[in-house]
Amino acid sequence: MQTWIEVCSVEDIPRLGARQLRRAGGDHLALFRNADDEVFALLDRCPHKGGPLSQGMVFGRSVACPLHNWTIALDSGRAAPPDEGCARGFAVRVDAGRVYLQRAALGDDAFALETPGHA
Repeated sequence: MQTWIEVCSVEDIPRLGARQLRRAGGDHLALFRNADDEVFALLDRCPHKGGPLSQGMVFGRSVACPLHNWTIALDSGRAAPPDEGCARGFAVRVDAGRVYLQRAALGDDAFALETPGHA
């Protein structure tokens, strides 16, 4: 049975933007919020050259990588053709304005919600 962990409020993620979940001892996650207030979670690394997706521009249900402008689908992590590759996605649940991730996404590490580009 999967355990859901509350990570933030929907309002903590800017509309058409992202927040980074910095995990101790592992790759970081990016939480995205689109114009329709849908929330998505991907590994914060473009499948092309590893660019930080959390620093990209969100539009529709996609994000543009800030390094080479690859378009990555927020719901699947797949790169838009003709590009190929996939960023790992994570299940997200939103309940009463709170955002939850499955424990497997966070591991046993501590995590902190941050603004992209800031340590």
